[in-house]
Amino acid sequence: MKPRQTFRGVVLRDAVRPKPSGAVAHQRAALPAPARVRVGREIAGRAGKGVTVISGLPYDEAQLAELAARLKRLCGAGGAVKNGLIEIQGDHRDRVVAELGKLGLEAKRSGG
Repeated sequence: MKPRQTFRGVVLRDAVRPKPSGAVAHQRAALPAPARVRVGREIAGRAGKGVTVISGLPYDEAQLAELAARLKRLCGAGGAVKNGLIEIQGDHRDRVVAELGKLGLEAKRSGG
């Protein structure tokens, strides 16, 4: 059990805790958490038209736009980048998951 910072028996909420020392702390900081890339299909708010939605990509806006253009060319469909999500018109989940796998991202198909 970790020692708690106290002052005369009272536990301090905002007390500075000592940082772990050694190589273990450095290894934790160096390893980024793997991205959870999900490829799903949505029809809500689109008059029954389905779109493929890719979420969880660890990229900034410029990289998302470049990846979206590549995926739209692959699928032969239109699409957009909205709020950090890539939307591609139509149901192209299998193609997108395969292409993201080639790019080195672990993508999972979500939904039904």
